[in-house]
Amino acid sequence: MFSYEPLWETLKKKNITQYQLIKEYHLSTGTLDALRKNRSVTAYTIEKLCLILGCQPGDIMEVHK
Repeated sequence: MFSYEPLWETLKKKNITQYQLIKEYHLSTGTLDALRKNRSVTAYTIEKLCLILGCQPGDIMEVHK
């Protein structure tokens, strides 16, 4: 299972809010809810977040044991 805990830290470091992800970058509230609950999201979503944040997938997700 993946954990998206690193995403929230990366957002803080980049000074980007969840509200901005919705309003400026057009991520859906459903997608953010899935991320908050560590549910599966598409590779497209991971790619989009990486491009928005200027980071790599490891900066927003990790394998949770």
